[in-house]
Amino acid sequence: MPDKTHHTAAVIIPPQECWPPIQAIRRLHDRQVRRWMPHITLLYPFRPASEFDAVAERLGQACAAVAPFEITLRRFDRFCHGRGRYTLWLAPEPAEAVSRLQSSLQAAVSDCDDVSQYLGGFSPHLSVGQATGDDAAADLQAELQSGWQPLTFVVSQISLIRRSPPPADVFRVDRCIALG
Repeated sequence: MPDKTHHTAAVIIPPQECWPPIQAIRRLHDRQVRRWMPHITLLYPFRPASEFDAVAERLGQACAAVAPFEITLRRFDRFCHGRGRYTLWLAPEPAEAVSRLQSSLQAAVSDCDDVSQYLGGFSPHLSVGQATGDDAAADLQAELQSGWQPLTFVVSQISLIRRSPPPADVFRVDRCIALG
């Protein structure tokens, strides 16, 4: 079975004009703001960057069968990781469109199914921060929601990203693959 690594991923990256309100939240609440750009994870862990040429061909075929689609980041939600630890995130709507894309990509690289192995399966989300404690997570979610203006954009491509070696240890886009 091919290797997978936590140094690469296949993701949806919102257009840069959508970043300012997302990054304003992430700078305050996301300990990974430096490492990751705003994104919706589709496949992670993923194949090593040395395999991107071969994998991109298969992903390109899967992406060609999916028409570009519009999503809106309107609502905040949270995952509980146990012991009062939470991740807060924006829910892309319609979630089904993102799930269909993820399913197509996963079919092209079937061993990269980790995000589908969670209880409840793949859950499209854009992480914006972490909180500790049930009340703190609920309060932060309500606070974020009360000041949020929905963002809408067209998903027209996926990005294959890879992490630079330490000490930088930051994800960068290696290549993009168009939908449709």
